[in-house]
Amino acid sequence: MRRYGVARTFNPSGAVGGSGTMAYFITGGTGFIGRHLVKRLAARGEPLYLLTRSSSHARVGRLARDCAGLGASLSFIEGDLGAPLLGISAADRKRLTGAVTHFFHLGALYDLNAADDELSRSNVTGTQHALDLAHEIGAERFHFMSSIASAGRYPGEFTEDMFEQAGALDHPYYRTKHEAEALVRTTCRVPWRIYRPGMVVGHSLSGETDKIDGPYYLFKLIQKVRDVVPRWMPLVGVEGGYVNIVPVDFVAAALEYLAHVHGEDGQCFHLTDPRDYRVGEAINVFATAAHAPILQLRVDSAFTDSLRAGVHLPREAAAPLRRMFEEWLAEAGVPRAVLGLLDQPTTFSATRAQRLLAAAGIAVPPLADYAWRLWDYWERRLDPDLDPTVRLRQVVTGKTVLLTGGSSGIGRATALKLGAAGARVILVARNADKLEQVRAQIVASGGEAGIYACDLVDPPACAGLLKQLAAEQPPIDILINNAGRSIRRGIDATYERLHDYERLMQINYFAAVRLTLGVLPAMAARRTGHVISISSLGVLTNASRFAAYNASKAALEAFTRCASGEFADRGVRFTVVDLPLVRTPMSAPTKLYEHFKLLEPEQAADIVCAAIVRKPERATTGVGTFAQVVEALAPQLNRVVMSESYRMYPDSQAAGGAAAPAEALSREARTFAALLRNLHF
Repeated sequence: MRRYGVARTFNPSGAVGGSGTMAYFITGGTGFIGRHLVKRLAARGEPLYLLTRSSSHARVGRLARDCAGLGASLSFIEGDLGAPLLGISAADRKRLTGAVTHFFHLGALYDLNAADDELSRSNVTGTQHALDLAHEIGAERFHFMSSIASAGRYPGEFTEDMFEQAGALDHPYYRTKHEAEALVRTTCRVPWRIYRPGMVVGHSLSGETDKIDGPYYLFKLIQKVRDVVPRWMPLVGVEGGYVNIVPVDFVAAALEYLAHVHGEDGQCFHLTDPRDYRVGEAINVFATAAHAPILQLRVDSAFTDSLRAGVHLPREAAAPLRRMFEEWLAEAGVPRAVLGLLDQPTTFSATRAQRLLAAAGIAVPPLADYAWRLWDYWERRLDPDLDPTVRLRQVVTGKTVLLTGGSSGIGRATALKLGAAGARVILVARNADKLEQVRAQIVASGGEAGIYACDLVDPPACAGLLKQLAAEQPPIDILINNAGRSIRRGIDATYERLHDYERLMQINYFAAVRLTLGVLPAMAARRTGHVISISSLGVLTNASRFAAYNASKAALEAFTRCASGEFADRGVRFTVVDLPLVRTPMSAPTKLYEHFKLLEPEQAADIVCAAIVRKPERATTGVGTFAQVVEALAPQLNRVVMSESYRMYPDSQAAGGAAAPAEALSREARTFAALLRNLHF
């Protein structure tokens, strides 16, 4: 038991028993709601005992600092929700016996994406262990933090006196919260009180939060819409079901007050907003806070249900549509488990809690009054795109990444970033010495790497590589087809050079496909994997003098797009990365580029790493996106640009062209290159 002594202060009125007569035991005290509650209880000046895990030292130190000077002594007791009697030692149980007035059980797993057994272990078994401990140490009162999820999918208003009437408990989180509450109601041998908060979000005054769930899952979607759709453009959406949102400071204040009110044992309190919002309404509140366009027309779900029933979509047609919708939400970072919340039919009455809280002046602020603070805090501090290094580490730590062309250029830069982020990087290239240099750099930075010298154009060599990998390495989680070659030569200079096209197809297309076919069976069997094909902006712009190169990359893109559809329901994702000109050994033979501003390998590696994190169908730069739009809306404009570039810039000496030093370029050519930076010329 670790004890932190802090100066004593006054004991606020309302404490049952008066100053010096109470002590608190709290599970989940270092969690999101818990630490706000602990700070309020610490101000009462009574001893606090907090259950902590051995891995929670950072949170313990933070909480101790937060409570310094608030008037209580904090004792941190190591234990585990999953262990009998919470894993607390006999010596600590002896110290607690007869000393605990209020036992708060907040410890639980709040994760809609968690597995059923994890939720059962934490929420149900953990509650049973907490009750057993409360009984053994003689706690005078047991306070249980339940959830509105324990109502399941009840169709209508759910009151504080209702429990058995819970609707469909078809989600493991709903079921385990219901079962845990049932344990308290049926087996607790001391006076108990139950609290059911709504969806808990950040602090209403600061926006501070340390967890992303509930409405936060929609923030990235709102941000994406804001970034591409003008604010004035009206949007159409579905009204959806109900959500009830409350800020954490209200929950902590209400919990602390209600726990000390006389004569309310055996009661349940809804810590909810008096107003239940429809999903469409809540989205509009946060969209307004984000300065994003709002849903001007929200179609009621009853209408869409009747429309769907009237259309009589066959099951084989409905399933693909549903999967398309789920994939679209996944691209926006919305977990599949959240979809069930979008048509929640339950509203909540909090008559008892609100009557008692009104006497203390505790009320839920209107969502619109503090939504902007929640949004601001998330966008400034928690948006996953703010720190790509952290997000990359979360995605690739412990994963095995097979990267071809890893000895130099884009491959080398990407390998170094992945190694530093915690991935096991398997590098493939022809030059063993250069591969060893990259491997040494990765290892020196604390990473892990393996190297294989192989000429991927040679089918027997590639087959041997795949056998070696299967025997010596863990299953491949991510394949990056980066190895390639480029030739910058006008078509009229290749009339007698069909081998240029054949050579590029061998390395840029066939080698990549051969390797992909080698790792796909295992990925599909494990129902997880990601294949990334490095392509070129030239494919999007139809760049002049790159016909052979673009054709080989276009073939790879077509293969990748087809595979994406075929393996989507088997857990394997495919991404095409269209890169602009990058300053690598491959671009070095074109001396013209020495005087142009090209992307650096590290910048290209950032694009590749972002694709690993987001798993889009296609990743490119802003120029690439613009090129797609131009090609779709005004293809002739793109032909003019490419025709002019062909006229202005000659073939390089390496391609058999005449010498063309940068000094000989016209002002027109220099301006053209500056305006269309990073395009292939």
